Amino acid sequence: MTYHHTASRTTAPHPTTRTGARRPARTPLSRLASSRPLLMAAPVLLMAAVALTDLLTPDWLHVSPVMVAVPVLASVLLPLWATAALGCAAPALTAVLQVDAGQWGHPDSDVVLFSLFVVGLTSLAACTLRRRRERQLQQVRTVAETAQRALMHPLPHRLGSLALRGVYLPAESEARIGGDFYEALETPYGTRILVGDVRGKGLPAVGASAALLGAFRELAYQEPLLTRVAERLDERARRQIAAVDGILDGERPDGGASGSLFAERFATALLVEFPPGEPVARLVHCGHPEPFLVRAGEVGGLLPDRPGAPLGLGDLLDTAPAAQTVPFGPGDRLLLYTDGFIEARDRRGRFLDLTTRVESHAGRTLEAMVTGLRRDLVRHAHGDLGDDAALVALERLPERPGPL
Repeated sequence: MTYHHTASRTTAPHPTTRTGARRPARTPLSRLASSRPLLMAAPVLLMAAVALTDLLTPDWLHVSPVMVAVPVLASVLLPLWATAALGCAAPALTAVLQVDAGQWGHPDSDVVLFSLFVVGLTSLAACTLRRRRERQLQQVRTVAETAQRALMHPLPHRLGSLALRGVYLPAESEARIGGDFYEALETPYGTRILVGDVRGKGLPAVGASAALLGAFRELAYQEPLLTRVAERLDERARRQIAAVDGILDGERPDGGASGSLFAERFATALLVEFPPGEPVARLVHCGHPEPFLVRAGEVGGLLPDRPGAPLGLGDLLDTAPAAQTVPFGPGDRLLLYTDGFIEARDRRGRFLDLTTRVESHAGRTLEAMVTGLRRDLVRHAHGDLGDDAALVALERLPERPGPL
């Protein structure tokens, strides 16, 4: 076993919050508008400011043409009925200002009114399109959330003598789904946990993670040896790659080989097993970042004795999976994560120092530690994650006293 402090990587909605309420998806501007009533009133305030300025300035200076900005701003911030109302109010008020200034009937005044009419109609069309896109986005998010729940089941808060907490943050906040995955199962061979990260993004990554999760849920109950579970997961990953390669080869006009594509598709994974009645944890590394072990407030990285190949590359690297057994008693914690937690950069290009962050939260409860790490990641990346990020935290609970 290797237990030591790892070097900082800076030198080189619990799962994502979901609500059951179905409401129209909102753009960033409309979300900002709904949280700030003053911003929602901006089109009305702009119209009042233009009218007041036009009345107070000399007759030779006319600012009423600026009124064309009112329906445009309304189409971005307000619903359709409000945009239509302001689209009618803007030319009406402009006509009143022209009459007051003695400009009614002049060619330039007619041009201003015609421009307001055209901009008003365009704003109505833009507002209608915006609302349609928002409804489409809401539908896509609903489908993504359903797929996410079907793909990755929520982690139970307790399995046997283990307390568990999980975090999943997709790189695309609106997508709600990505290529990172985790699962925890209570099997005849103890509690078994899988954390992994599919190379790549988009639907192919989601499909690969779904295939691997489905295989793990079956193999975890069938195979007595955790290394054998890893071997069969690698076989499943290679079949998935071969199937995708066959589809892509059929789509290529030149019919060329897909060796370069093959190298781009694999999954790193970490399998952990907690045998019943034994105060140990058994780990199988498949090219995945090493987990953190927290014991008595001390944080260390569990480097593998013999690293294994990522899933899908086992036949290329010819490295058989190997199990590593470490003591894991009451009060010990294990943090499993994907590279989204260690490769997140801030605006100056610096990586998140996960080791330091884990150390700062080591003395807190498991729930508070996971919440703190999630908050640290979002703050460090300023909400702009470059990759999906997943984390699973486990703690061995004290044994319950038996009946007297």
